[in-house]
Amino acid sequence: MAKAAIVIFAGTEGHANLGRLVNGLETAKEFVETDGDEVKLVFDGAGTRWIPELEDSDNDHHDLYQAVKDVASVCDFCSRAFGVDDVVDDAGVTRLDDYDGHPSIRSFVDDEYEIITF
Repeated sequence: MAKAAIVIFAGTEGHANLGRLVNGLETAKEFVETDGDEVKLVFDGAGTRWIPELEDSDNDHHDLYQAVKDVASVCDFCSRAFGVDDVVDDAGVTRLDDYDGHPSIRSFVDDEYEIITF
């Protein structure tokens, strides 16, 4: 049994960031599909900008996102700061605001999750 918190910081600009996103989603999917594993997927910082992109059913990675959406969450502060607040609300993605409006990475560490960033 493994426990992982996958944090996507990569923004929506450029091919390299798209690669980081897809690798993060694929990694989350592998954990989701493995019995006994626990995974949390967090969109943080510029990574929050992916939510509107991935919610679009025409997006090439929409189905991959849908496969892991149940374990996904988003930084509350950053979703507002990066202008995706309304889309996050419409998508029903869980907001995290444990530490000064942001997700508490420390709490993941305290709960013995491996932190993987993309």
